[in-house]
Amino acid sequence: MSLPIITADQRLAEPRGIKGCIFGKSGIGKTSLLWSLDPASTLFIDLEAGDLAIEGWPGDTLRPRTWGECRDLAVYIGGPNPALRSDQPYSEAHFSGVAEQYGDRAALDRYETIFVDSITVAGRLCFQWCRGQPEAFSDKTGKPDIRGAYGLHGREMIGWLTHLQHTRAKNVWFVGILDEKLDDFNRRVFTPQIDGSKTGLELPGIVDEVVSMVELKADDGSPYRAFVCQTLNPHGFPAKDRSGRLDMVEEPHLSRLMAKIRSGPRHALPTISTADPHQSPNDLSQGA
Repeated sequence: MSLPIITADQRLAEPRGIKGCIFGKSGIGKTSLLWSLDPASTLFIDLEAGDLAIEGWPGDTLRPRTWGECRDLAVYIGGPNPALRSDQPYSEAHFSGVAEQYGDRAALDRYETIFVDSITVAGRLCFQWCRGQPEAFSDKTGKPDIRGAYGLHGREMIGWLTHLQHTRAKNVWFVGILDEKLDDFNRRVFTPQIDGSKTGLELPGIVDEVVSMVELKADDGSPYRAFVCQTLNPHGFPAKDRSGRLDMVEEPHLSRLMAKIRSGPRHALPTISTADPHQSPNDLSQGA
């Protein structure tokens, strides 16, 4: 058996879905982004039961109510992970059981985009489940151990997100609430609203794109909605663009955003100065 090297041509020819998160405050219009997607090829996973904003949208919907159902959907969409033991979620055994219940996985072939609304509610369902597991109770006293529950919650959420991230042929977008807080120096800080700290900290390293859907002001002071897409933005919004093709501010239209991610030249990395900011220009010239 030869070494299974994937050539550049093979890699470039592979179908590659976009995995991303969209964060914004309540009411900014995150769920309404479904109107910018093709309903025939989009599957809406409605965890919030907040579909009033898209009443009349003609796409298909799933409504999981428990963390177990969320895990089952993840393994059904993403397929099994052959590296896992049979007693672990997302394993071959888990997939076989779910496929027997849900039927042929080919039913998902028509969907190109999975829209999950929201990761905030998924985190709540996960934490509720974690609080009933043995890890959430002290071995010595049998009393609830909140640290154990949060530790399990972090592992469960990361495992769920990572499994969906490995669904190579489909786009997967997670929607979440963006919290605005003040730090110890009275500065505004924006963070995703997800139970526990582990998921929020590791999430940007899992997905390809992190986008903040926010309200900005034009030169004349009039407000408008926009996607903030680059990490180095003057507002401090959480953002990341692994494609290198997005501008700092983009139109809040998900189909056009994905089209731009897939085409066009990559932006060159900005030049980062390595000079000591406390050193004067004269010192720099003399040192040269």
